[in-house]
Amino acid sequence: MGKELSEMTLEELWELFPIILKEHNIDYKNWYEIEQQRLLNCIDKNHIIRINHIGSSAVEGLVAKPIVDILLEVDNEINIEQLTDTLLHNGWILMSSQKNPCMKMVFNKGYTKEGFAEKVYHLHVRYYDNWNELYFRDYLIAHKEAASEYGKLKLRLIKKYEHDRDAYTDAKSDFILKYTKKAKEECVDKYNPPKTV
Repeated sequence: MGKELSEMTLEELWELFPIILKEHNIDYKNWYEIEQQRLLNCIDKNHIIRINHIGSSAVEGLVAKPIVDILLEVDNEINIEQLTDTLLHNGWILMSSQKNPCMKMVFNKGYTKEGFAEKVYHLHVRYYDNWNELYFRDYLIAHKEAASEYGKLKLRLIKKYEHDRDAYTDAKSDFILKYTKKAKEECVDKYNPPKTV
């Protein structure tokens, strides 16, 4: 019996779960829809404001890690501990959690001590807000040349950072911020929560 994931060092985890890039899989959309429905079935819908498929797997034709990223936005009234328990009981593993400067939790599904399962998910849980990931996704969908440039950047970076997810993510950040800014200029306040009086 190998070590449990919780017993592994970060280096061991990166070795077991290297960054893999694959051509776009048309089934990613179905994976997302199935998991979206499961989330709607297990979480109190009154507290869910938005659920979105984000990340490269949401952009048709873009090379991507074979992972479906889901952004779950909830209201401020939700009981976070209860939500966490619900997700843990439905097969999710809590990978990271922060309260400041804003609440962000990341849950994973599809990671095993033998490596990746057939379907892998990252669930990003946050309060409802004007999140960059939504703008960046929409920009890549609308601008194929930017998506192509992003795909080439990722293929260059994987050669250097295959076993270092943090460095890989950091190396993409300037590109992501550049095009997120452009997206926000094109669609001002598209994802802003409505102002309350």
